[in-house]
Order: sequence, then C-alpha cells, then structure tokens
Amino acid sequence: MLSLILAEDHNIVRNGIRMLLEADKEISIAGEATNGLEVLEIIGSGIKVDIVLADINMPEMDGIALIKELKLKSPATQIVMLSMLDNDKYVSQAFSEGASGYLLKSVSADELIFSLKHVNAGGQYLCAELAMRLLNKSITTGPLNRINDNVEYSMREIEILALIAEGLTNNEMSTKLFISKRTIEGHRQSLIEKTGAKNTAALIRYAVLSGIIQ
Repeated sequence: MLSLILAEDHNIVRNGIRMLLEADKEISIAGEATNGLEVLEIIGSGIKVDIVLADINMPEMDGIALIKELKLKSPATQIVMLSMLDNDKYVSQAFSEGASGYLLKSVSADELIFSLKHVNAGGQYLCAELAMRLLNKSITTGPLNRINDNVEYSMREIEILALIAEGLTNNEMSTKLFISKRTIEGHRQSLIEKTGAKNTAALIRYAVLSGIIQ
C-alpha cells in the first residue's frame, strides 16, 4: 500500500485529486494539508508516509521550501510536485532540491497514479508533457544560451517575471497575486537590479534567454 499526504491549498482541487487517488486500492491518503507547515506537522506527529504530493504555490510554506525541510526531517519520504507552473526554472529547482517527481495539473488520472507508483518503487518522474517539451527544445534549439546562470531568483520573482511577459500592469499583478502594488514594485526593482535590465523589454528578453520564462 502506497501511503501519501496530499498538500494543496485549494479545497476544490484537493478534493478532486483525492477522489482520483482513492479510486486506486493500492493508494492510501494518510493526511491532507493546505501548506508545507501542515505537512511537517502531520509527519511530526508520527505518521509515516511514502510520498508527499504537493503544489508549489502554497501559503505559509511553499512546495520548494517544503522539499528542503522534508529532506531534513524525513529523508525517506519522497516528494512529488503537482503544479500549474510549467517553466524550466521551477522544474529544475524542484529536482535539484530533492523532489522525485514533477507533474502538471493537466496530467491524466492514469499518469498521476503511474507516476506515484513509479516514484514509490525508487524512480524519478517528469510528466510526459514537460518531457516532450524539453526533448523538442533540445532538438530544435540545442543547448540553452544562459546569462548569469548563478543568479538566484525567488519563487515570487519568477512568477512576476512571467506576468510581466504576459503584459500585466503592476495594478493587475497586485490584484492577481493578492499582494500590494508597492510589493510588486519592490520585486520589479529587485529583478532590474539582479538582471541589469534597463527597461521592461530588456527584462523580458533576459528572462527568456536565461530560461526563466518560456
């Protein structure tokens, strides 16, 4: 029996995933959480699970931070990311921190269940959609031309970069992310300083060439 904790802060999404997983008799959901801190509390209470299936964007403690803490507190527990975020930066960061799998929320129920069993058997898993995209990119463009690859960006900075690339204003980003316009401006200024970009167009170009956004 594969035992897991499901960590997702949106109730409707979490309930839907739980229904898919409970349809398989070889999978048992030992606990549910809305953020990384709750996952650690469940494990700290003595409940042992094989896998934590977690979203990346969660309040209090996000998925990436959870990977780091989980590897310290329960190294035998594997963690699989289930996210809407599909850019290379998130995927590589998740695996480099110790994740055993990365899935998009668009995966089929069959692929979701297969991936969990594959990870539980000792493997690693990248969902088919992302794997094919990476393969096609390597075939058509060759190695990615990266600039200042050792510059670190926060999860929020990457998210804001993606929204800037979509053409959203500071006010629109503030509404979408539920944070103040001043906070958005602070992140934007931080990005400009880190990248050395002189304007928004240069900032987007840097992000694309660096592989931060698609």
